[in-house]
Amino acid sequence: MKKHRIAPEVKEQIINRIKNDGITVAQAAKDHGVSEGSIYDWLGKKTTEVPSILEVNKLRRENEELLRLVGEITLKLSETQKKR
Repeated sequence: MKKHRIAPEVKEQIINRIKNDGITVAQAAKDHGVSEGSIYDWLGKKTTEVPSILEVNKLRRENEELLRLVGEITLKLSETQKKR
């Protein structure tokens, strides 16, 4: 299998699509003709940076919202099953 060198700008574009646009690694790999493993390697190398306090707070808020939604869905499902 022949290895192709991917330009740093293209790597950055792929990583940004995953981070900002929410596409999956699988979709990005398919779109750009790159292996998923390569993209995971690139993402791993990018994680050596310390996240900013703004990023941490954003993730914390998103996590709290997701937990709230899971709780609501669990309650609704439980109520539905009790009615049967």
